[in-house]
Amino acid sequence: MILTLDEAARYAGGRLEGARRAEVRGYSIDSRTIRSGELFIAIRGPRFDGHAFVAEAAARGAAGAVVSGDVSPEPGLPLIRVGATLESLHALARAVRRRWGGPLIGVTGSIGKTTTKEMIAAVLGRRGRVLRSKGNLNNAYGLPLCLLGLEPHHDVAVVEMGMSAGGEIRSLASIAEPNEGVITNVHPVHLEFFASVDAIADAKAELLDGLVGESRAYLNNDDARVRGMASRFAGEIVTWGVGPEAAFRACRIEDRGTEGTSFTVRHRNHEADFVLPLLGTHNVRNAIASISVGVTHGIGWRDAAEAIKSMRPAAMRGSVVKFREGFSLIDDSYNSNPRALGDMIRLLGSMRGYRRRILVAGGMLELGQDGRRLHAGCGRDAVEAGVDLIIGVGSEAEALVDGARDAGADPARLRRARDAVEAGGLLAEEVRRGDLILLKGSRGIKLERTLDALRGAFSTVES
Repeated sequence: MILTLDEAARYAGGRLEGARRAEVRGYSIDSRTIRSGELFIAIRGPRFDGHAFVAEAAARGAAGAVVSGDVSPEPGLPLIRVGATLESLHALARAVRRRWGGPLIGVTGSIGKTTTKEMIAAVLGRRGRVLRSKGNLNNAYGLPLCLLGLEPHHDVAVVEMGMSAGGEIRSLASIAEPNEGVITNVHPVHLEFFASVDAIADAKAELLDGLVGESRAYLNNDDARVRGMASRFAGEIVTWGVGPEAAFRACRIEDRGTEGTSFTVRHRNHEADFVLPLLGTHNVRNAIASISVGVTHGIGWRDAAEAIKSMRPAAMRGSVVKFREGFSLIDDSYNSNPRALGDMIRLLGSMRGYRRRILVAGGMLELGQDGRRLHAGCGRDAVEAGVDLIIGVGSEAEALVDGARDAGADPARLRRARDAVEAGGLLAEEVRRGDLILLKGSRGIKLERTLDALRGAFSTVES
């Protein structure tokens, strides 16, 4: 949203030193990518202090800078002096959101929130102009920067809200002031920072506490903890899922292998068929959530079906890579947790027509004292699913390999790699024509390097 520097200073709660009527045409916290006419907010982060880069922002044509403390002015660069720049970023974003004044939908959950957000934006985009979070910019930095992208022509906003500790979603909701909330599920993610899964559920439910105006909640009826959140919410509730009690219910789900899934959605007396080019039943649930939001907002069933049919997997989130040498790979390497890995293992096991199914599983981080048990459980899942070869990557994945061994896996079917690069070397030596590989691990394991090793040794088929 275009503001004058004077308006930006007022919204940020600061004192402007410099040209008052100059326009701000964008906002950035990264001096390396700031463009001419944008306002630079100098954030003090855990690794860098943005105040050290004010001169660089000025050289790149910044309209001004939001700073705290004793920062010397740069020639020709207006400064907005504030007490704390992160708090001022939040205040500025909240003010812009209020000035815009349209409906805003917040999305959270343990897994699937980025995909669900993208699907909701696609469905609502069939009839209006939608602002959505870029990628997974869902934290105290990314969310306010997203809100600062609101413009008068936007009809609705869809923003993702992430967290790794209690109180974080409450804080994000206080900035975004959502009218509607979507909660996808609650699973043992970030257990290192929570006493229990129930505590994670309480933290996710903070989104409902933060809804404003004529509020509405879209709840996954298949998840008992999410379903239970209805008791603490006084607004309108819309449920979705595959179980019979959901208001929007998916049925007749058909797995189409690497081509995706087809399913039917029932709502009241209406039935509609959908084709989703994303892998797995878990993505069907994400799709139902988006359909429930769209239909409730007046999107027609045919438009919703076209939007779902147009979906494509984001990078490292279930995309299929085919190699000229005759094998394929499912790249789901962006992140991992026990439930998501279990879902993908079962999907891998259900794939037919392949010589072998190979799991490359990176360690799952932030699981706390339950980490070893949860990794071992995924190893057992892989054996039960009939996975032919398991490569565990990183020290955390040692327990996954051990769990597979204890479940009866032939030791000749088990491999251990110190890191993603070593896993790529092992895989390049092992893979054969007709194999299907799944890559999945926590972001810190960097399993994209395993795929890079395969790309270096073999040739991909361009889609």
